[in-house]
Amino acid sequence: MGLYKLLMPKMGEGVIEATIIAWLKNEGDRIAEDETILEVATDKVDTEIQCPVSGIVKKINYQKDDVVPVGEILALIETEGDTLEDELFLPEEIQENTTEIIDNTKVEIPLPEPDIISSEKRFTPLVRNIVKKENISNEELATIQGTGANGKITKRDLLKFIEDKKAVKQSVSVSPVIDPGKYNFAMEGDEILQMDRMRKLIATHMVDSKRISPHVTSVVESDMTEIVKWRNKIKNGFLKKHKQKITFTPIIVEAVVKALKDFPLVNSSIDGDKIIIRKNINIGIATALPSGNLIVPVVKNADMYNLEGLTKIINDLITRARENKLKPEEIQNGTFTITNLGTMGNILGTPIINQPQVAILAIGAIVKKPAVLETEMGDVIAIRSKTYLSMSYDHRVVDGFLGGSFIKRVSDYLENFDIEQLI
Repeated sequence: MGLYKLLMPKMGEGVIEATIIAWLKNEGDRIAEDETILEVATDKVDTEIQCPVSGIVKKINYQKDDVVPVGEILALIETEGDTLEDELFLPEEIQENTTEIIDNTKVEIPLPEPDIISSEKRFTPLVRNIVKKENISNEELATIQGTGANGKITKRDLLKFIEDKKAVKQSVSVSPVIDPGKYNFAMEGDEILQMDRMRKLIATHMVDSKRISPHVTSVVESDMTEIVKWRNKIKNGFLKKHKQKITFTPIIVEAVVKALKDFPLVNSSIDGDKIIIRKNINIGIATALPSGNLIVPVVKNADMYNLEGLTKIINDLITRARENKLKPEEIQNGTFTITNLGTMGNILGTPIINQPQVAILAIGAIVKKPAVLETEMGDVIAIRSKTYLSMSYDHRVVDGFLGGSFIKRVSDYLENFDIEQLI
């Protein structure tokens, strides 16, 4: 017999905790290998967690609605045969005694932890002292990715883990909602709606972003007339050929990708006093859900697709997002986000940065308006289709010149779109 530790898995960059939605198994239930044992949710997506071993659910450590940090033990699974990787490595006699007591008296006995500090990772004395001082458990140590030689955990790795752990506790304990006891908000006749789980997570994420990043917004007006004409010309043929619609979104994504290659610092994140310039260009597309909430599916390596490819992958992601069919990895590792305000008829907005990115671009409604054009015959007034592009960016790394130059470059690519291309 062995006891397998089912840990809260890591579900993407920046995701440090998840909320338990429901347990599909109870203590004492038998579970098969790869069978779903519980459902969890982050501020981005709901997902199922499968049990990698078969056995009996011996102990459940967290309940529904609990917020659990990544790496924490969700449950203990009693398995048959030899002990497995990630199990509690107990001496045989201790395993037997613990099992007997649990079975006969249902008394919870804390299980001794494996001596990771004395394992082959060979922690330095300094790291050992920090571990003991900060009371870091072996389960937590197992989640730390060492950056030293042969994966050794260094002092810097440990201090970063401690800092992140404190940030998790703060985000859990600090509510973005004003203390209702301090103010009397409700008045007679008011309807009070309780935030659902996803809305509370979004609220916390947005408050954290405004706290972390000094937001600055730049705006340009872009002439979309030729793009509108081109789309009107090819949209019916595209629908007939590919069985799906072509929108303005993939065209804008294509322009953003080109601009990010010109200004790679906008495709970055901040880690303390270090700037991480991303190798990949992964574009998040903010998508409104039928519930009124928001999710951001990500087009990975967007620079590898032509316009036809971008259209197909974006349509697929948005469709499955609205049907709640996205996989966790499809909303992870975004490096830049685009949100379309035009679908609601809005012409301008100041979006909040999607952490840990440093910029987000909002697209306003494309509207017809009179504009002055310079021609060989002099200035004329013509009806043009125009939109506002507004970008919020993190002033710690993107200053006004870079932010303004980037958004102007996006506009230039849109206004110089190749209207002769066929897809």
